[in-house]
Amino acid sequence: MLFDERHDTWATSNRFVPRTFVRPLYRFSQIEAASGLALLVAAAVALIWANSPLADSYHHLFEEVHLEISLGAFHFEESLGHFINDGLMALFFFVVGLEIKREMVLGDLSNPKAAALPVVAALGGMIVPALIYLAFTSGAGGEATRGWGIPMATDIAFAVGVISLLGRRVPAGGKLFILALAIADDIGAIAVIAVFYTTDLRALWLVGAVIGLGLIWFGQRSGVRSLIFYVPFALFVWFATLESGVHATLAGVVMGLLTPARAWYSATELDTKARMILDTYPIGKTILDEERADHEAMLLAEIANESVAPLNRLEHRLLPWSSFVIVPLFALANAGVTFSGTPLGGILENPVALGVGLGLLVGKPIGITLFAWLAVRSGIGRLPPHTTWSHIVGLGSLAGIGFTVSLFVTGLAFTSDEFTGVAKIGIFAGSLLAGIVGSTLLVRSRREPIPMPAPAEVPA
Repeated sequence: MLFDERHDTWATSNRFVPRTFVRPLYRFSQIEAASGLALLVAAAVALIWANSPLADSYHHLFEEVHLEISLGAFHFEESLGHFINDGLMALFFFVVGLEIKREMVLGDLSNPKAAALPVVAALGGMIVPALIYLAFTSGAGGEATRGWGIPMATDIAFAVGVISLLGRRVPAGGKLFILALAIADDIGAIAVIAVFYTTDLRALWLVGAVIGLGLIWFGQRSGVRSLIFYVPFALFVWFATLESGVHATLAGVVMGLLTPARAWYSATELDTKARMILDTYPIGKTILDEERADHEAMLLAEIANESVAPLNRLEHRLLPWSSFVIVPLFALANAGVTFSGTPLGGILENPVALGVGLGLLVGKPIGITLFAWLAVRSGIGRLPPHTTWSHIVGLGSLAGIGFTVSLFVTGLAFTSDEFTGVAKIGIFAGSLLAGIVGSTLLVRSRREPIPMPAPAEVPA
């Protein structure tokens, strides 16, 4: 992917896409590719720790160690594991909300034609795995059937990490397809969590959360720019959502969607104001000149800062923390499955493990490919440039890597340690095999040839 300075675009083969759409997405993919390694290391540490002689210390750390905050009548107490899942993951979902907002306003999801194929494909990638899971667990009944949302998720960090390792074997259009699909998949997962995994709803706290969101929206409409105003309201919204029974991470998503995607000053206004300041910038060395220079420099910095959209500023600051701290901590706290005393035959016969594993491994590629084919066949969408159906099948298989959000939904779906453990084993097995199968298919895929321009005629 090369940048064309003359047209201010990123060139993808013979197609040009505006830099506004692709550059943030491309930068995001690079960070997510690197964070996939950190996520893998954290998961490996959790598995080794939970199956070592120090396993008791692992469970003690995340289940018995509590964080407590008291301010007058306010009292908050959670175990370290719950604080990571309910608190830190709210920041992760806030970044997800920022990403979704950016793509809906500026990126591929803002164009109905460009968004149609990945959105329809993502829908298939959620429906078919859920049906496969229910087909395996319908006979078990009870709590087992609550896990149908587990194989619906795609872990963008791992999927993009594998694609980055494959390099040019995956066309640029295919990479944008899987990124847009993962974003649409995130929207679906958030909707599922909000509607189907919310219990014991307490309306008064929920009303308080809505009021807090309304105050944040009012501050934006009133032109309030300082984070000092918004942070206390954001914390209140998170706590009220937690107390309402709706999962607290959804507060992060909503606040991400509320974040403005447009800068306070346009590019023209930045140019005009900056030139005015620079034209009057003092060049003397007196104390008065230095004071004026400091004032002008701070004014220039403020204008430059307000010429970047709040969404981009927050994503730039929080994305590294989310990718390299919060998500690895989540994996460390949730991936520690104890395998001792668990026979392989029992796992292979367990409907929950089979439903999750085969939902990710088989359901994802079938659902994505089938619904993508229906979208193209009906004329709703079209394949990205130089992307073949073999690429779509391979990318659909990679979408079966459902680590982070699948583990998250597992914690919401089950209260039984037995179901939680076998579901996590299904996630590990299904995600690992999906990564292997997807990589193999993409390596073997033949890229559609790029049409070469006809040679210019030489005048006689």
